[in-house]
Amino acid sequence: MAKLAGVSPKTVSNVINGVVPVRAETRERVESALAQLDYVPNMSARGLRNGRSGNIALALPDLSTAYSAELARHFVELAHERGWAIQLEQSGNDPRREVELVSRARTHLVDGLVLNPTLLSMSVVADHDESELPPIVVIGEVEPDGIDQVHVDSELAARQMTEHLIATGHRRIAIVGGSGGRFRSATSLLRQRGYSAALSAAGLAEEPELNLVPTAWTPAAAASELTALLDTCERDGRALPDAVFCFTDSMALGVLHVLAGRGIRVPDEISVVGFDDIDEASFAIPALTTVRFDKRAIADAALSALARRIGDADAPASDIVIAHEIVHRDSVARRL
Repeated sequence: MAKLAGVSPKTVSNVINGVVPVRAETRERVESALAQLDYVPNMSARGLRNGRSGNIALALPDLSTAYSAELARHFVELAHERGWAIQLEQSGNDPRREVELVSRARTHLVDGLVLNPTLLSMSVVADHDESELPPIVVIGEVEPDGIDQVHVDSELAARQMTEHLIATGHRRIAIVGGSGGRFRSATSLLRQRGYSAALSAAGLAEEPELNLVPTAWTPAAAASELTALLDTCERDGRALPDAVFCFTDSMALGVLHVLAGRGIRVPDEISVVGFDDIDEASFAIPALTTVRFDKRAIADAALSALARRIGDADAPASDIVIAHEIVHRDSVARRL
């Protein structure tokens, strides 16, 4: 097989096992040779030989969201390119489910884990010494402590989005997805911190009633919170916010639905912005201004970090930040 592909046996092994990165051109030659020879890897033999299963697990808090679906698709595609099978799990922000995944890894049913806990302090990662854990990479923003992490700079992105709203003349900016009560996540706290910093720099006071804290980051929960705010404004004769910054696009879709049902025009009366640039964002009415980042790059960086960790358990932890940008669409009005 190595002779047919024009590479060394070690390179063939690297392509099949998917742990050591191989150039795309070389990988294509090896995969072509594998196809010609109708090669089927013996997973049991491989596991006995190197102690690996060829499987990894990806655990996301809620697989029903559009963001999770898009991210999971990239993970599956890129894991396949590395020769890995991937098991999708829903953690539900429940550390007990993470414990189950760690136990599975310890029994070599999976070679490593990609976790997306809302707070590292609530995660299985916080309750175990590094030496007790299988190879793990954390995606999303948590309090890193010797753990490989891949994330977007949520605080900076939220500050820039809020600054954009202020620069276009908005002064009463509500947020949907803030922290408070029983809901608290690292990402929420960071995005709220960026929002607060932008208001403070512009000399604008925060209004606690404009911090909407849904029970979950879903369209329905966001719609419920906004409905309550609109009802309160109507009952008390108070002014509506002139903009709503939703901490996910999915929540923004719920907000747009409520505003349309109330006959409140977007962006003429209220501007709406989101975060994530899910596929539906550009098809919303109006098309949604949002924070965009490369979800495929997140998956690629996380899998590369996991491969590195599987290959070298003592490698220093990495903290990889994925670039972002604000995508300007039709949901923001200029009020200057």
